[in-house]
Amino acid sequence: MTEQTAAPGTVRTERLDLVPLAAAHAGEMAEVLADPALHAFIGGAPLSPSELRSRYERLAAGSPDPSVAWHNWVVRLRAEERLTGTVQATVTDGGRAAEVAWVVGTAWQGRGIAREAAGGLVALLASRGVRTVVAHVHPDHEASAAVARAAGLAPTDRTEDGEVRWELRVASPEALPYGLGV
Repeated sequence: MTEQTAAPGTVRTERLDLVPLAAAHAGEMAEVLADPALHAFIGGAPLSPSELRSRYERLAAGSPDPSVAWHNWVVRLRAEERLTGTVQATVTDGGRAAEVAWVVGTAWQGRGIAREAAGGLVALLASRGVRTVVAHVHPDHEASAAVARAAGLAPTDRTEDGEVRWELRVASPEALPYGLGV
C-alpha cells in the first residue's frame, strides 16, 4: 500500500463487511474460532476470549517495525449480522508486497465466505499499490488452496515451514479476476 501506515477502513463485498479488527471482537470471535478441528491446518488451539482479546490488542496496536504494516479485519456476514472469520495482510517493501491469510469458522465454511473475503482483500491491496501478494497454504488444505486460486494466486514450487507459497503478481487492479468495489 502506498500509504503503508494508513489502515484501511471497512471493506464491503457482495455479502460481507471486512471490519477493522478490535479487541472488542474477541468474545464473538472466540466462539467462531472455538472448534479444535479448525486448527488442524493453522496450528495452535482455540483461545479463550481473554487470550484472544490480548492478541487482538497487540495486532490492533500495529507492527513494532515501522517498515511493516499489519492490517487485520473480522469478516461479518451481513445477512446473519454475525462475525464468521478473519482476514489479514502484512504489508512490506514500501507498500508493494503483502502476505495475506484468512480463517473462517467451521460453521460458515463451504459457503464461499473465505473466497469472497480473500478476493476483497486482494482487490483492496492491489488498488492501494501492492504488486506482489503471497499466501502460504498447507499442501493438504484443498479448501484453502481453492480460496487462494479464486483470489488470483498460483502455487509456486517453494515451500516454507511445510506450506506451499502461493503468489500473485498484480499488473493492474483492473486485471484481477473479480470486480469488487473497494
